[in-house]
Amino acid sequence: MNYLVAVLPDRIKAEEAYSALEKEGLPTNQVDILGQGYKSADEYGLINPNLQAKKGAKRLSIWLIPIGFIAGYAFNVLTGIEIFPIGSFGNHIFGGILGGAAGALGAYLVGGGVGLTVGSGDALPYRNRLNEGKYLIVVRGTEELTRQATRILRQFEPENLQGYVEQTGTA
Repeated sequence: MNYLVAVLPDRIKAEEAYSALEKEGLPTNQVDILGQGYKSADEYGLINPNLQAKKGAKRLSIWLIPIGFIAGYAFNVLTGIEIFPIGSFGNHIFGGILGGAAGALGAYLVGGGVGLTVGSGDALPYRNRLNEGKYLIVVRGTEELTRQATRILRQFEPENLQGYVEQTGTA
């Protein structure tokens, strides 16, 4: 499936472009307008970068917290540092807890940061443009259909016109 995304500055231009696509015979069920009064980014299915960041942090914490605990425990065993006067085993456990906390912090910073910056792809810039009050026209279909839509949409001088090809599961 191919996608074409055009960013238009206001509602009037977006509606004019949609009408032009309709006049040229493009199926309206393959053309969507995103913006105020139309579909939102969430309704259309643009990835929310905050959710991606939470997933990344959670995925990393599954293994970083236990490894951090083990590393903190082992460090305390090897160094023999007495943090509190609660005996050596209690200090080892407390060292493990501090190591687990360090693992949790690493998962939050690295997993969350990567999810925010990389996990959303081009969805974040499009979400930002929608938040600025701009409109998106999204055409999905065959390569021929998106090529025809590109020719039509260029007349309206969009701020950005980007084509995408959906990747299949083959590697």
